[in-house]
This record gives sequence, structure tokens and C-alpha cells, in this order.
Amino acid sequence: MSFAELGLAEPIGRALKDARYSTPTPIQAAAIPLVGAGRHLIGIAQTGTGKTAAFALPILNRLAAAPKPAAPKHCRVLVLSPTRELSGQIADAFTIYGRHLPISVRLVIGGVPIRKQIRAVSAGADIVVATPGRLIDLTGAGALKLDAVDVLVLDEADRMLDMGFIRDIRRIIAKLPPERQTLMFSATMAPDIARLADEILVEPETIRVAPPATTAALIDQQVVHVARGDKPEKLATMLKDEPIERALVFTRTKHGADKVARKLAKAGTKAAAIHGNKSQGQRERALASFRSGRVPVLIATDIAARGIDVAGITHVINYELPNVPETYVHRIGRTGRAGAAGVAISLCSADEVPFLRAIERLIRSRIAAEGDMPVEETTAASTNAPGNGARPARGGSKRRRPPAWKSRSKYRGPNRDGGASAKGGGRQRSSRPATGEAARR
Repeated sequence: MSFAELGLAEPIGRALKDARYSTPTPIQAAAIPLVGAGRHLIGIAQTGTGKTAAFALPILNRLAAAPKPAAPKHCRVLVLSPTRELSGQIADAFTIYGRHLPISVRLVIGGVPIRKQIRAVSAGADIVVATPGRLIDLTGAGALKLDAVDVLVLDEADRMLDMGFIRDIRRIIAKLPPERQTLMFSATMAPDIARLADEILVEPETIRVAPPATTAALIDQQVVHVARGDKPEKLATMLKDEPIERALVFTRTKHGADKVARKLAKAGTKAAAIHGNKSQGQRERALASFRSGRVPVLIATDIAARGIDVAGITHVINYELPNVPETYVHRIGRTGRAGAAGVAISLCSADEVPFLRAIERLIRSRIAAEGDMPVEETTAASTNAPGNGARPARGGSKRRRPPAWKSRSKYRGPNRDGGASAKGGGRQRSSRPATGEAARR
């Protein structure tokens, strides 16, 4: 099948030719006719499957078929996503695919001056792409009204719920007209996603592309057993010795990302960190340097990296293994794209072995390992393993210590612009929740 067979308007087809896109991906081929027919849709697909075009193309086709100016302070299409980076990429996609159409696209995200965004939406817009927190700021200030939205898209719905955006999403949906078309995209169909879908979609069609346990066949997956204290040196050596063109390194916390970036800089490796505590300008500069190759290594937390689509990533390195197995699949899917080979390397300390085993159960495969588990950590690992039930090796209390990945601080919810702290994140300096603009950085 080709895009020409999907009945898209000529200006859209011309834009696709300009971008050298000729063949739709499976989710695009399945979704475009359904969305074009006005159906509500649930799309279960991983990042990198082409889902942005799966909703952007038929939406643009709909706008092209019924052109009309958006009323002041109103929009016709609303797209919600969890992070600033993903929102920016979605807005860019609409602009690229709609370059030959008289379509206006506005980006509404935190980390940038709100007054500029208020001015941008005041005249009305065909499409608004937003993170939930900043959108609520604009609607609360009366700068944007949602009672004329024809199409609502929830992209990365699972991540938005993970980040604690469910209340914001419900507040936004309450402002929308009930007769709208709703499209929801998620990497998984967890129970909370299913409940939300039941609330806001009407007789939806469901499209599933690549089950969550699937990992790309072209990705060479490796595990390196290493003592936790030796990880910085091991990573620095690996980045110098391996033929690495562009590497994405994952840590669990924002503090950890900064720490790794500093240690790599001391070791002579150019690296940048990206996470929710960085300003929008800092994040954009780090991404631009990574895309251009000026900085070959980007260290990121899972939330900050969600939606980042950078071509030519040769290596994904798990500096710390995720405690949610599906997250591993999301991470390594950033390499091995478009028929290119990729490498995924996980540095695994003894306390992370239970996480490794859970990942291997999910992907239904053992990952080739290098090195032996450090002897001095073996006992601690068996003690901390979930459901182990073993007594501590030394005397004293039978109560087991929490795993090293457990945070001492409590999760305080999202910072509302897509720069949230993940559960189990780094130490908080204040017990009071952040408010105002500080909560959105």
C-alpha cells in the first residue's frame, strides 16, 4: 500500500513526497481510513511506529476538506501529550505534513513565557498541541476556549497517567463538546487506560501494533555485570572503546543524569543531560547538539526522553536498569530503527538483577551477559530480590532493607508541563509542593 491509496488531499500527498515518505507504516495504514471516517480510536503502539502521522494526516485531510477560520481564542483540533519535547515534535509534524495547506498550528507548553503563547492563540488556531498543565493555565486565564474542538488526541496516554495528569485531563475534557471525535494512543492497554477510554470514547475501534514484549530484531542486546560503584568508570571506558556514533544513556533520576554527565565530562567525553529540571531552552539546546552530532552522548530520564525521535542513535545504554520491564522496551526502541542495526547495553549491578530477570521474562529471551556478579554484592542482591524471603546473611533483624532504587522522598506529583519527577525520583529539597511557574520547569 502507498499513501496515494489512502485518499489524502493533494497538498498533503505533495508534502509527503517532499519528505520522501511513500509507504505507510502498519498503524498508519490501519488508522488513517478509520480516523478519516470519523471513528473514535484506540491505538496501541510503541514510540517509533509512525503513530504521529497516523493521526496527523487524517486530521489535516479533514481540515482541508472543510476549511474555515478558527474563531478568536478557539481551536478546531486539540492534541495533548505528556512532555514538551514530544509536543514540539507533534507540532513540527503537523507543520511538515500541512506545509501546502493554510493551516495554523500553535504549541502550548511550559518552560517558555506564557504571555507569548497567550498572544499566539488569541487570534484562534486550527490545531493546538499542548501539555496538560500549561493548557489549563491558558484556559483558566480565559486565553483559550475549548468548546469548539472537533477532534481531541491523547498521545502517550499511559505516560500522562503515569505522570499524574489524570485530574488535568479530566478537567480539560469537561470543557470539550461531547460530540467531538476522540483518538487515544498508548504503548500499553493497562487497566487505568481502559477505564479512561471507557469514559471518553464512543464505540472506539482498537488498533494494536507490536505487542509490548516485542523488541526490534536488529538490536543487539547485551548486559554487563558491574559493581554499582564501578559504573561511572565502566561507562566512560565503554564510550571511548566502542564505535559509538550517537548514544542515548538512561538513568532513573534527574540527579543521576546530571551526575553521569559531569563524570563523563571529567573523563573527556562530550555529553549533555536532559530532564524535567532543565529549562526549555536548555533542553532544546541539548537536543540540537545531540541531533547535530556536536554532543554524541545524551543522558536522559525516562520522562524527559519520552517522545524524543532522533535519527541515527547507534547505542542505547541503560546506566541503571528500569524497575518497570516495559520501560526497557521503550528505551531500547530508540535505536535499530528504519532497518538500521542498533546496540542496547545494560550496566547491571547485583541489586538490579531482579529487574533484569523481569525484563527477560517480558521479552521472553535471555540477554547475553558479560562479566560476573560482584561477589561482595551477591548476598545483598538475594536479600533484596522481590519475593525472595531469604534471611539477611548477617545476624540481627530479619526485616530486609529496601532495594537501592527506592527513594527516601515521597512522590509529589507532576510539575504539569511534561517535566515531572518520576516515582522514586531524586531527593526533594523542600517538603512544600512547588507552585506557579516554578512547578512547570
